[in-house]
Amino acid sequence: MRIVELRQYTLHPGARETLIELFEREFVTGQQAVGITVGGRFRDLDDPNRFVWLRAFPDMVHRRRALEAFYTGPVWREYRDAANATMVDSDDVLLLRGPGFAPQPGIREVVAAICRPLDTAAFDAYAARHLGPGHALHRTEHSENDYPRLPVRTGEDVRVWFGPATPPPWPIRQLRLESVTTWP
Repeated sequence: MRIVELRQYTLHPGARETLIELFEREFVTGQQAVGITVGGRFRDLDDPNRFVWLRAFPDMVHRRRALEAFYTGPVWREYRDAANATMVDSDDVLLLRGPGFAPQPGIREVVAAICRPLDTAAFDAYAARHLGPGHALHRTEHSENDYPRLPVRTGEDVRVWFGPATPPPWPIRQLRLESVTTWP
């Protein structure tokens, strides 16, 4: 299991494609160069002003080091103003533990389900019955955010999975996503 950030950005109207193009051209390889695993990148199909993406780290120590390297490095310095100009908010971030997720080549639509189970034993039983190999299940990582320059949401205990729609018997927020992930 890895440390995974689920990042949900609210963008200025009409700015999503600009950010996606910049992200795919510069930020994927720029982050990979400092040891960050960049996972799926998505358009929110229900909100034209949202961009959703994941990145992963082996552990919290590697996360801090990699984020320091990227955000003080040449790629971010050169393109940060252009990226920040597209964004209204970039602080909707969940810190999770899980396998990460990138859709297989050719898969365009997936669902990200964010669930706040009140009874974790009941949730675990549900997950064992209904979430299969096509789902990537993540749980809240409760470690302190050791890179406070980038806020994460705290005080929540969530389960998040990616894959086919599988509605549980708990309140849930489902994001219908379209992959923008480019493949080599």
